[in-house]
Amino acid sequence: MDLYVEGRATALATRLKRPLFLARITAGFPSPADDFIEGQIDLNTHLIQHPAATFFVRVTGDSMTGAGIFPGDLLIVDRALPPSDGSVIIAVLNGELTLKRLRNLDGRLFLAPDNPAYKPIPIKEAMDFSVWGVVAFNVHKVS
Repeated sequence: MDLYVEGRATALATRLKRPLFLARITAGFPSPADDFIEGQIDLNTHLIQHPAATFFVRVTGDSMTGAGIFPGDLLIVDRALPPSDGSVIIAVLNGELTLKRLRNLDGRLFLAPDNPAYKPIPIKEAMDFSVWGVVAFNVHKVS
């Protein structure tokens, strides 16, 4: 089984294990360094719950910056996760993909941006709408 990752297929069997340190990293006052390695970590086992239904997509646009999702970020999208009120989703709306937060207000569905410069999109019966997948993780580069 292969995954499509930014223009190339990547075998699921490829696993890159990196050292996992026993010490926790504090963001406050630094603590003495520990030289103990707990073992190795495979990010696939921590970030991908449903391998056959998981895809990676690159973000363009700024409608979700309030959720910490910025242009250029890499999203891990799981098509097997059920969407719920408040989920960040990839939606298909009239044939176009869009990244928004799913909102259910009094039985009415909306696609809500997390940027005040954009307005929520009410989902109406006449629209062709479906949830393509739920965003499970955001890989965001720290500058």
